[in-house]
Amino acid sequence: MTDDRLALAHLFPTPTAYVLGGGGSYGAVQMGMIRALAETDLQPRLIVGTSVGALNGVVLAADPGTAAARLAAIWPQIERRNVFPGNVVTSALAARSTRPWLFDPGPLSELLTTHLPVATIEQLRLPYVAIATDLDTGVRVDLDSGDLRSALLASAAVPGVFPWVDRDGRRLVDGGLVANVPVRQAVERGARSVVVLDCGLFGVDGRWAQSLVGVIVQALTIAARQQIVADLQVAQDVPVVYLPAPAAITTSIFDFAHTESLAERAYGDAVPMLARLAQRTEPLGPGLYGEPPVAIGNPAVAALRRM
Repeated sequence: MTDDRLALAHLFPTPTAYVLGGGGSYGAVQMGMIRALAETDLQPRLIVGTSVGALNGVVLAADPGTAAARLAAIWPQIERRNVFPGNVVTSALAARSTRPWLFDPGPLSELLTTHLPVATIEQLRLPYVAIATDLDTGVRVDLDSGDLRSALLASAAVPGVFPWVDRDGRRLVDGGLVANVPVRQAVERGARSVVVLDCGLFGVDGRWAQSLVGVIVQALTIAARQQIVADLQVAQDVPVVYLPAPAAITTSIFDFAHTESLAERAYGDAVPMLARLAQRTEPLGPGLYGEPPVAIGNPAVAALRRM
């Protein structure tokens, strides 16, 4: 029996980490990227994710071999009401009078309960980290043990959109505030090469940010782009392969009607990039392989590029 997977593993210094960024419904692009990676012999040894990337990352950490198929079965079932229930205006009025957030996290919690493969992080097959933020101190919090569901709810708790999660005496919110694409955190954990599964460039046109939620998302994406540019400097020390993500997504991060098209687009872009990598004769050295859309035109990032 022959192995017809694309030969990449020999090019990557080990251990290799897969890093999955945040981005709401745009997390569907990671489904396409994971499908493309499953067609290679590359095996992750560490998974680090933020927000929706933490959710997709759990499936990878539970079983990398079946992750693509499992995500392909889960994502088409997700609708807006499963994550952001109710009307934004009604939610805003309720928040104004009784609570400092817009959406009830109950449906998202139920969704996680339905699809989570295990109850605790320790039960996952691969080492795994979900990134969250301490709301009171601004400190990054790496969730690498304990209850899995609360870790994911914390990592995805966009301030003002979802309530914070009380865990270990802290009020935890979305990790995207401090590390939306946690490349640096993967290297701090010992990764000697990194594959980045970003959600693409979104929130670049502030003109659509007229609603309360729109303004919140726009502010977060501005901060996230700055963070990614800074953290990519780790490519001076290790190879960072940045899979191609859509350069400009015009749908809302609350819109789950485009799951299949986003996944197919990401898969179609990732396959040829991985094939180009496979043509190399020498192992990957430090540097950035790929062109992150958030870093286009940035001299500091351009200097790191090797492909």
